[in-house]
Amino acid sequence: MGDYNVVLLLIVIVVTLMVLAFNLYLLINYQHPDDKNQAWFPKVVVIVGLSVAELSILMLPADIANRHACKHSVYTDACNYTLPMRELWYSVYIVDAVLVFFVVPFSIFYYEADQEKSWLRRACSAISWVVATAIILGILFGVAFVLVGKVDFGVQRLESSAQAYTTDFSLVTSMSPCLATNQGGTATRVSCSAELADPESATTWTMRTSFPEYVIAILTIVGSILFSIFGGVGIASLPLSLIFAYVHRPKTIITRSQYIKEATELGNRAKQIKEAALALQREQRSGSKSRKWKTNVHKVQKELMYLEEDERALEEVYPQGEKADTSWALTVLGYLGGLVFGIIGLLVSVVWVVHIIIYMLITPPLTPFLNWIFIRLDNFWGLLGTVAFAFFCCYLLIAVISGQMHLSLNILFVAIHPMKLNGTYMSSFLFNVELVLICSISVIQFCAKSFAVYAQATVVQEIFGHTLESLRGIKYLFEYNVFQYAFLVCAGLATAHYLTFGCRKKRTRSKFQLE
Repeated sequence: MGDYNVVLLLIVIVVTLMVLAFNLYLLINYQHPDDKNQAWFPKVVVIVGLSVAELSILMLPADIANRHACKHSVYTDACNYTLPMRELWYSVYIVDAVLVFFVVPFSIFYYEADQEKSWLRRACSAISWVVATAIILGILFGVAFVLVGKVDFGVQRLESSAQAYTTDFSLVTSMSPCLATNQGGTATRVSCSAELADPESATTWTMRTSFPEYVIAILTIVGSILFSIFGGVGIASLPLSLIFAYVHRPKTIITRSQYIKEATELGNRAKQIKEAALALQREQRSGSKSRKWKTNVHKVQKELMYLEEDERALEEVYPQGEKADTSWALTVLGYLGGLVFGIIGLLVSVVWVVHIIIYMLITPPLTPFLNWIFIRLDNFWGLLGTVAFAFFCCYLLIAVISGQMHLSLNILFVAIHPMKLNGTYMSSFLFNVELVLICSISVIQFCAKSFAVYAQATVVQEIFGHTLESLRGIKYLFEYNVFQYAFLVCAGLATAHYLTFGCRKKRTRSKFQLE
């Protein structure tokens, strides 16, 4: 048993180092050239934020593996030598909340402050914005906590009375499991069996939750809303975008004359965008920032993103330099790899949707499905089921990130920042890290409920299976599976969109005009 725990601890350390290395690699390859060798604090926040979000998901299989470490123990103190999962979970929640409410917003305000100001003035300005936001949120959370910060548990009230010891149990049957009591010379029976109790015995036990638990619950609700949208869209767009990218892949290299023609058109479009941007800049300096101006700014930013996409596509079909052949071969292999991952992802997405329907939405569940598969895999070989469980949970987080990338909408009047290879500013990084951190808690809750059979008797089940789903006002969202239905609706709409428009080739973009 001791060897098993040592191996589990080593796995946790190795996985943590791998996650940090992956996020560092992601930051280096996606950051904009203008942010190189500067903006160090936002970069640290990005790496830490992504690592916390990813490790929180990987803690689910670690929790299950930790439970297995003392499942078949002979001595009662075996579980005292496993990982302290309860303390680890609470630590993750605290770090997640601090990052979401304080650190990431401070980094965004600090990064987007006027660069001509000193670092001290920018820091003071960012702190003032964060403090003001924290005060407003604290007041809102405090009022909500005082009014409805209670937990309503559904219980049954059973009654029994004490009587002298007896050896006569002849009257005790399966339909009448309670001993009769004498009241006024008449033998009566009391309600001591939950299965045979009258419906009137059902009642509600109310208690007030703690303020930190209530804040986590509110954060989970906000994250569940975003998760239903991003996760639903991402679970369809993630595989389908890779498959349709292969369908519309460049089949051959274009000629030099075709390249010159396409490059000339891109140059003309770039000139139009520059002229529009200068016109908006002059309008801004004049002090006129109307709603029409903001719409035009968003339109220019969107057109600039399209221009960059078309430029990358042109570079793919006309590789230049001494390694042009190698570049083209890597492009072809990249699309083939995308097709393979797209097909695998499509199978995983279909399995996820089927599992949600037959296990979470149908009462009683038709079958445990994935829960049963994970248990069988564990019985076949050690932690094989845990590894498969981790894969499905991580795939859901990747789907959420994919949904953020593919969904071109506005949330609270803030445009979603796209992630581009060698073209992502730290503000976009921080914005997406904020969304991932908020959604990660909801992914944990969603997976804990989806795999309740496999994850039973774990610490995460205790946290998400009782208090959160019994909070007054909030519990109905979980009782009626609101988020699951919203998830499937978004997945259906995204699938219909890709099947309708994904099979069409991109048309040549026409000249855009400001309003």
